[in-house]
Amino acid sequence: MKIGLLVDDTLDKPDGVQQYVVGLGRWLTAQGHEVHYLAGESHRTDLPNLHSLSRTVNVKFNGNSLGTPLPASRRHIHQLVRELQLDVIHVQSPHSPFLAQHVISAAAATTAIISTFHILPDNQLATIGVRLLRPLLRPSLRRIDTMFAVSDEAQRYVRAMWHVEVSTLPNHIKLGQFEGAQPFERYAGKLTMVFLSRLVPRKGAMHLVRAIAYMRDNRLFEEPYQLILCGKGEQKPQLEDYIRQHHLENIVTLEGFVSEEDKSRYMASADIAVYPSTGGESFGIVLLEGMAAAKGVVLAGNNPGYACVMRPHPGQLVEPADTKAFAEKLAYYLSDESARLAARDRQRADVKQYDINVVGAKLLTAYEQALTHRRR
Repeated sequence: MKIGLLVDDTLDKPDGVQQYVVGLGRWLTAQGHEVHYLAGESHRTDLPNLHSLSRTVNVKFNGNSLGTPLPASRRHIHQLVRELQLDVIHVQSPHSPFLAQHVISAAAATTAIISTFHILPDNQLATIGVRLLRPLLRPSLRRIDTMFAVSDEAQRYVRAMWHVEVSTLPNHIKLGQFEGAQPFERYAGKLTMVFLSRLVPRKGAMHLVRAIAYMRDNRLFEEPYQLILCGKGEQKPQLEDYIRQHHLENIVTLEGFVSEEDKSRYMASADIAVYPSTGGESFGIVLLEGMAAAKGVVLAGNNPGYACVMRPHPGQLVEPADTKAFAEKLAYYLSDESARLAARDRQRADVKQYDINVVGAKLLTAYEQALTHRRR
C-alpha cells in the first residue's frame, strides 16, 4: 500500500506523537509499504518521502508546547495528494482545519482515512479547545473511516466531545530497541533512580526532588543512592535552585537532553524508573520503554493516562504531590530488591502486547478493511 502518515506538528521534535508517527512509518516501510510523511514545518533529512506542508508556530496547549500549522496552500496540497495517489491516509488527531483537514478533503473517494486520537486534556481550557474544534472539523470527521484512541480514557473523552465512533488501540514501542539495553557503568555502585522526561511542571520532576529531600531528611533510606534527571525544559533553573538550597548535589544529577540512542541505556541503569506526571497524559509511551528496559521497578504518577498503562501494576502508582507517601514508596523499593525484581519480571511480560509488531499488525488490518470498503 501507499500510506500517508499525516500530522499537523513538526516531525523535528522527539515528543510522543512524533515518536508514534516515525516509529510506525519505519515499521510499515520494513513491511514493504511505501510511506509518505505529511507534516507541518519539518527539516529533518533522515526520513524519505517527508513532505513539509505548512509553516508552524509554537503554542501552549494541555501543558505542552506544540506546533500548530499556519493556513496551508490548498492548491499545493491538492496537487501533492493527486500526485501521490495514496491508498491510506492516517491522521493524528485532534487535527487542524488549516492543514490536515485540507489533506483529507483532497483525498480520492477510494482512499481510506484512519485517525488516531492522542490527547487527554488536563484542564478546562484544553477541553473547551477540543470541543470548539468539532464544528470546524465536521467535514473531515465525516470522511474518517476508522478512528482509534490510544487509551480507554482518551476513547471515552473523544466520544463525549466529538460524538464519533472510536475504538481503543494503544501506542506502540519497538521492544527490540529496549530489551537487553546495557546500563552505564558510571552509575554502578549506588542504587539508581532515573527520571526521563521534559522538565515542565506537569511532568513532576520537582515533586520527585522534594520526595528525595524528604527521604534524606527523615532517614527513610540510608544506603548510597542517586537520582538522575534526564531532560530539558523551563523548570530547570527552579530545580537547580532547589537542589542547591537543600544540599542535594551529591544525590541528584541533572543530565540534560538525552538522545534516542542513549535513552534505553539510561532506563537500563534504573533500579527505579520514575515518571511522576500529574496529568495531561493520554497514554505514556515512556512507561512502556521503562518497563522494557529498566533493571528494576517503574513508578508512575496516578493520572488517568498513566493509570491505564499501569492497570496491572496498581501498587506502582504514586501521588506526586503527597511528598511523604511518595518518599515512602521510593524508600520501600530502594530497600527491597526482591520487590524490584518481581515488578521488573511482571512489567517485561506485560509490555510485550505493545510491541510494534503486535500493534502494527492490528493497524494494517484496519487499513485493509477500510480500503476494501472504500473500493467497493
